[in-house]
Amino acid sequence: MPMTTLVIATRNAHKVEEIRAILSDRFHYLTLQDFPAAPAVIEDAPTFAGNASKKAVQLAHWLAKSPIADAQLPVRSPLFVLADDSGLEVDALNGAPGVYSARFALLDTKQEGNAPDADNNAKLLRLLRDVPSEKRTARFRCVLALTPVLKSPVENASPVCAADEFELQTELFDGTCEGRIGFAPGGKGGFGYDPLFIPTGYAQSFAELGEATKNQLSHRAKALTALRDRSILLSRT
Repeated sequence: MPMTTLVIATRNAHKVEEIRAILSDRFHYLTLQDFPAAPAVIEDAPTFAGNASKKAVQLAHWLAKSPIADAQLPVRSPLFVLADDSGLEVDALNGAPGVYSARFALLDTKQEGNAPDADNNAKLLRLLRDVPSEKRTARFRCVLALTPVLKSPVENASPVCAADEFELQTELFDGTCEGRIGFAPGGKGGFGYDPLFIPTGYAQSFAELGEATKNQLSHRAKALTALRDRSILLSRT
């Protein structure tokens, strides 16, 4: 049976490296870097699951219909889109920054796009300046959406159900990592809020612990492990 191809719906090299390290060589991997013509997706859902599903479904639709994309894809390979949405939830901030984690520092401005990691971290530290250690609890949360690319999709004819076949066949996998926010950045590894996030049971931040340890503990690692276990089950049926 041909190897399954995963099109990872991101251009973030750090995410791609983490995903490939955890899922290893069980899949053939492509990313948005391989499809520069793929349309941008506006991540405006109020939940991680909503944003992940929207990215996966829209890219799957495009891959199914685009002759340019079709020419780049492996012949007869089972094809899926893998999209994720993830972020940091801080209890003292009522769950913020949440789905706005990547653009946290820009929320009070009219600028579009994501903010630099250093700016997001600086804003988080500023908001938590007077919050004591025991109240700086937080978690990283990740939701993965896995959508099959259907070459002959069934059109939705129901006037009641708005979901199409791509959405109906999308599977979700989630993972969380509990911890707390430090008082200053620590370490130069990782990305995003890694220098500030200290996972439960450790005294070092994700940025200090290194990729091998992070890939065992992280929210994305847990969601990917659930997906990997699912793929093992599918391969046995």
